[in-house]
Amino acid sequence: MISNLIVYLKHTEIDKKKWDECIKQSFNGNTYVCSWYLDLVHEGWEALVEEDYQRVMPLTLRKKFGITYYYQPFFTQQFGVFSINILNPKIIEDFISKIPVHVKLIDVNFNIFNKFAEEKYHLISNNNYLLDLINEYPKLASKYSNNTKRNLKKSLENNLIFMKGVKPESVISLFRTNRGADITKWTEKNYVVLQRIMYKAIHKGMGTTCGVYSENNELCAAAFFLKNNNRLIFLFSGSDEVARTNGAMTFLIDTVIRDNSPGGRILDFEGSNNENLARYYKGFGAKKTTYTRLKINRLNFVMKIIFNIYNLFCKSKK
Repeated sequence: MISNLIVYLKHTEIDKKKWDECIKQSFNGNTYVCSWYLDLVHEGWEALVEEDYQRVMPLTLRKKFGITYYYQPFFTQQFGVFSINILNPKIIEDFISKIPVHVKLIDVNFNIFNKFAEEKYHLISNNNYLLDLINEYPKLASKYSNNTKRNLKKSLENNLIFMKGVKPESVISLFRTNRGADITKWTEKNYVVLQRIMYKAIHKGMGTTCGVYSENNELCAAAFFLKNNNRLIFLFSGSDEVARTNGAMTFLIDTVIRDNSPGGRILDFEGSNNENLARYYKGFGAKKTTYTRLKINRLNFVMKIIFNIYNLFCKSKK
């Protein structure tokens, strides 16, 4: 039986103090769903709330061609249900059933603690890589792959300098002028949101930037890490051609591991399904975990046909 205690709240109806307290106390809480973070990535977000904020689920809704859809915003990896109490597939199903009927398309990632009755939904498994920093650095470094060790040795031979507190603009610029130059789906607005996230997180003590300078004193690799009580999330990074030859990014990540171990945090690499990136993250001893992408199409028969034709047209233009 669907819980009658799950209620749909519009943005103005959400008690953000209670919301944040729920996320703070949830065994599966993460920074992506703190109210300040949601305000930045999707202004006007809505929510499903159960039992006076004992369990919550953010709703990031948009409308296109008159169709309301629930999507995963940039710079958020995992949403879903967050709970102070137990979670099971039935509870997850109850929340999904309470997504308002005017939401016709759902394509969103649930967090690793959200389990499904798989036969009921269209589910896609996504990979993530985590490194527990509880051990002393020498023990962690002993589990590096041979390739990671070679890159680290190379970085030490190149007289690189690690610096904390690199300006967010510098991290973003390094990305935009290199790998970002080939990514057309990112808009100027996305970069503005990212910069706001970085500054807000740093101001709240929940984010940090760092960079690596070459022996010519030029920034060649930089990163932003999002922090909470038990996670250090590798949210964003940039590097140039020089970094590909001097091992700068390996040096950066190794330094972060060294500085945060032993400790109670987990280094969250935030992906990836890309085999090359996955191999790189595993090279630091990170272990694979999976989280679930849920896709639901509630359109009527005619609209489904139109929607499918539109998708095929869009793919053919890429």
